[in-house]
This record gives sequence, C-alpha cells and structure tokens, in this order.
Amino acid sequence: MTNALSGVPLATLAALRHLPVQLPVSVDVVVVLSLVVAALVMFVLQPVSIDTTAIAVMVAVIVLGPWTGVSPEEGVSGFSNPATLTVLAMFVLSEGVRQTGVIQLLTRKMESFAGDSESRQLLATVGLSGPAAGFVNNTPIVAMLIPAVTNLARKTGTSPSKLLIPLSYASMLGGTLTVIGTSTNLLASDVWAQVGGPGAEPFSLFEFTQLGAVVLAVGVAYLLTVGRYLTPARISVEGSATDQFGMADYLTDVVVHEDSDLVGSQVRDLRRDGLDLDVFQIVRDDRTILRGVPAERIRAGDVLSVRASQETLEQVLEDEHLALLPELLEAAADADEPLPEGFVPERHGWSEAPSILDEELEDAAAEGERAADREREDAEESAAAEPESSLSEVVLLPGTRSRSRYDVPGFERRYDVTVLAVRRGDEVIRQRLRDVTLQVGDVLLVQTSEDVLERLRADTSVVVSSDGRWEEFARTQIPVALAIVAGVVGLAALEYLPIMVSALAGVVAMFFSGILRPADAYEAVNWDVIFLLAGLIPLGIAFEASGTADLLATGIVAGSAVLPPIGMLAVFYLGTALVTEVVSNNASVVLMLPIAVEAAGQLGANPFAFALAVTFAASTPLLTPVGYQTNLMVYGPGGYKFTDFARVGAPLQLVLTVVTTAGIAYFWGI
Repeated sequence: MTNALSGVPLATLAALRHLPVQLPVSVDVVVVLSLVVAALVMFVLQPVSIDTTAIAVMVAVIVLGPWTGVSPEEGVSGFSNPATLTVLAMFVLSEGVRQTGVIQLLTRKMESFAGDSESRQLLATVGLSGPAAGFVNNTPIVAMLIPAVTNLARKTGTSPSKLLIPLSYASMLGGTLTVIGTSTNLLASDVWAQVGGPGAEPFSLFEFTQLGAVVLAVGVAYLLTVGRYLTPARISVEGSATDQFGMADYLTDVVVHEDSDLVGSQVRDLRRDGLDLDVFQIVRDDRTILRGVPAERIRAGDVLSVRASQETLEQVLEDEHLALLPELLEAAADADEPLPEGFVPERHGWSEAPSILDEELEDAAAEGERAADREREDAEESAAAEPESSLSEVVLLPGTRSRSRYDVPGFERRYDVTVLAVRRGDEVIRQRLRDVTLQVGDVLLVQTSEDVLERLRADTSVVVSSDGRWEEFARTQIPVALAIVAGVVGLAALEYLPIMVSALAGVVAMFFSGILRPADAYEAVNWDVIFLLAGLIPLGIAFEASGTADLLATGIVAGSAVLPPIGMLAVFYLGTALVTEVVSNNASVVLMLPIAVEAAGQLGANPFAFALAVTFAASTPLLTPVGYQTNLMVYGPGGYKFTDFARVGAPLQLVLTVVTTAGIAYFWGI
C-alpha cells in the first residue's frame, strides 16, 4: 500500500532532503505550507463544497505523512475527536429543544413585548437570540427566528432588513458565552489542549463566560444605537410577496384556444427550444391543478398561470393561439370575440363577468343543466381532493441538502413546487431560472400546495420565511427538554462529566423521553460541519508537528517587534477576524491558534490569552455575508447588498477588537 501511494511527486519530495543546497526552510514546512495554501484557495473559490475540501486535505495529510508527521490513525482521529462528537450532540440537542416549540413560545412573548415600536422590536430580537445562542446552536435559533422576525416586521410596518443583521450578529456574539456556544469554540478548545503545552486542558464550559457577557453586552448596545442607524431598510413592507420580488410584469394568466397547437400536448413541451416560460398552475373547470403540472396534457379552455418575461409572453401568444385572460374577458364583453370552447368565466374568481356575457351564455347553460349538474358533482369531488394554492418564500439553510448544488429544476422536482423567482442578497433573478444554481441563503418565491408547504415547514434544510403559521409542537415536552439541557450544562459545569459525555448522555435522554426519534437526529445534524471538523483537525496536527506554526510565529513576531504584547494580542484578534471572512471559522482556528500560541511563547506572554483572542475573533466575523453561516442565512431574506455587512459590522469589529483585547488582559493577564 505504501508503494502504491509513493508516486513521482512523493519521490520528488523525498529527493529534496538530499539536495546539496540547503533550503531556507525544511521540506516538511514546504509540504505543509503548500497544503495550507491549496486548502485556502479551495475554501475561497469553492469549486467544491468546503467539507469536501476538508476531507481532501485530510487524505493529503495522511498520504504525505513522512513530511506532515501525521500517521493514518492521527489523520482520521477527527471523526472520534471530542470536539466533533460534542458538536454532533449539540445539533441533536438543539433539534430536541426546537421540536418542543419553546423558541416559538418565546417569540410570541417577543411579539407581545415589541408591539409597533422598532426600538422594542430590535431589543426583543437581540435579547432573545443572543443569550439563547450560548446554550443552543445559533444556526437553528436564527432559522427559527427568521420567519418570526419577518412576520413581526411586516405586521408593524418595519422593514425586515432593520432586524435581520442584528439577529445574526447577536446570535454570533451570544455564542461566545460558553464553550458549547459554537463549533468554533469546541474546536479551539481541542486545538488549545494540543498546542498549549504541559498542563493545557480543554476549555471548561464557562471558561470565558465573563468575557463573553461583556462582548455580548457591548455588541447589543452598539446594535441598539449606532448599528440601528447604519442598518439599511432594503426590503419594503409595502405590497405582497410578488410586489417585493418585482413579479408584477412576470406573472399572468392565459387561456388556451381550441385551435391552439398546444391542445393535447404536455405542459413540459412549452419549455422546448429553451423557452423561458414556466406554468405553475392550471385552472380547468372547477379544478385548480398544482401538482404534477409538467405532466398534464393541455385542454382547450384551460387557464394557465405562467411566469414569463414580456418578450417571451408576446412570442407565445402569437405562436401558440393563446389569449391573455383580462383581454379575453374584455373582448367577450364587447362581443368582439367568442369565448374559447371549454372556458367558463364564472368559476374560480372570474364571476364578475359583464352582463352581455351572461346573456350570451344563459341559453347554453339552460340546455345543458342536467349534464352540467352531473359534471359539477364530479368536479366538486375532484376539487375537494385538490390542495389549496400557496405563494411562499423559502430560504435555503446551511446543511447537507441545501449545499448539494441544486439547480432550480432539481429543487422543483424534489419538493414538487414551482420556483417563480430567486432573491440573492439585493439581486432578484426572474428570468432563465432553469440555469440558476442555488446557494445557501437564497430566498425562493415558490407556488405550491398547502400539503407540500407543510412538508417544507418540517424540512430542516429550508425555512418558510413568510409563513405566518406555527407548526404543531410537542409543548408538553418543554419541561423535559429543558431539564435535559440543564442536566447537560450542569454536569459539564460541575466537571462531573466531560462536555462530550454529558452532551451524548443528553442525546440518549432525548431518545428515551420520546422527544426525538433517531431519524430526527440524523436530519438535525449539519453533516458538512462534522466532516469539516474531522478533515481540519489533522491539518492542525501537521501544522504543529512540522514546525510550520513556529516558523510563521517567528516571522510575525519579528515583523511586529515594535508592538508590546497587548498590541500583538490585538493584531492576532483582528488578523483572525479578517482571515475568517475568506475561509471558514473552523479553518481559521486550526491555522491561527497554533501560530498565536507560538508567538506568545516567543514574546514571553500568556499563551492562553492569545488562544482566547483567536477563539473570539473566529466566532465573530462581521464584515461579509459569507464570513459566517448566520450572515448568509439572513442575506437573502434581508435583501442586503454585499457591502451592508461591512457598513454595519466594521465599526463593531473595531470596537470588539479593543473590548476583547482589554477584557482578556483584565481577566487573564498578558
């Protein structure tokens, strides 16, 4: 097996050790730095998902073991690492709390408290999301609060944009309260135990809670004052969802003439030759057809609800013998044109037909009364079985399924919906939807049936952001779920059990109490985060074992010789925050924390202080929507521009640099 892995590149690396010329750094460092650079490029460009990149890095670290110093056993140790298992358990515990409905009950209290005051709405939003994120994973908290905050804003005439960035930021800052607040904290705890030297132990549950409370309080104060005026109101509260997506010129109803070439063909045939048109609903007699529309065969008199640009619509009307519904009714009222065979205007909301039209239809209606009665009875039975139509906004969340690079047709097939538009930040995509590759944070305007919408509400990889209804939760289980979480926290806080063990015990309790089924647990786990952690942990081992961290720390210290230790602490905080904006927060911890600890050793400073600076900075990237997953989650629902996050977050990032650095110096010394 070793020979099979030892190709020309490995042989070349081995030969470098015997060069007559001395390299400025060891071959081991060159190999590890090359892996780091390759990983960073992959993380930034994302030709594949970041969890795929992490696994590729893990494999490379193992294959290049003679130079990275990582054995196969160490290479796969990330899967059994306490940090990885604890993060997995916290995802499951968070889902257990979610399914009881406790967060929903709190949001109702929030709505009652907030009323029509934007200030109270903002206070309620950050006051609920911040502290909760210290004990429940912040991703499900933000996912649950997006529809609540959006509905609250729309009910009271506040732009949702004014509340969603604060929601994301508060949840990030709340994650600094405990070591289980974010996966970043847990990974930092593990890395610190590896590189912190003799006596270094994983962080305890409330290791840095005092500093986290200060950071959260300062952040909340900023969001309620300066941040409130910097946060833009991108989404108007006026009008319907179609108005907010600018769909007025893209949605219309057309009627099929009896001489149309489309009669007898399937709806999917309309998409031939790249025609940018979607049929999302068919009204036929007393039926509204929403499901399986592409396979339906078109009949004369059908009313097709379509999404198309003006140019496409004009082309279709001319070529396919279709008529715009409003124009058809107007022409029939003026007796200019007869109605198409099979079309009855009184049905489905068109009962306000002109009187002349009523007169023309009266005789025909009387002659076929008995036949019509029989048809009506059959149609009523069919209509009773037809689901009601619903127009909703769906947000794609971070998760295995939402990261699987769906295109729009794939999403439509999976969920049996029709996508009418996609909002990505401040951009709304209305044309050529079949060519769009969906991304996390996209908001989809979808037309679907109520039963499909129920399925979407239960899916953990999406959230129905415009949903005014609540799921049916097992509220009688709220005391049990809270007791389980309290037990997990208490056992870990008292150091009776390690955090990993207490968290896994909590998962078992969730199963035995009936709050969760194993299937719910599998759905709740964000598997890309688990694979990301497992893949990056061996890179951290290689970073330390090869001497790369020591080399980089030496260069940083030499380049900043004029700075005192507290200045270097601030440099590492701000530097880590900037690195986290372009790579994942977990990757920045793996790369920056060993360098920070080495730099502290060379400065004669407190290594723990530098480790905390990196941990806090990696947990709070505030400058871009891609820096942290909760930012990405609110990017589309808020209709934000990419620069809005820097506009609101840059002053806060500078404030937190000062506050966190000073807080570390005060509580732990430098």
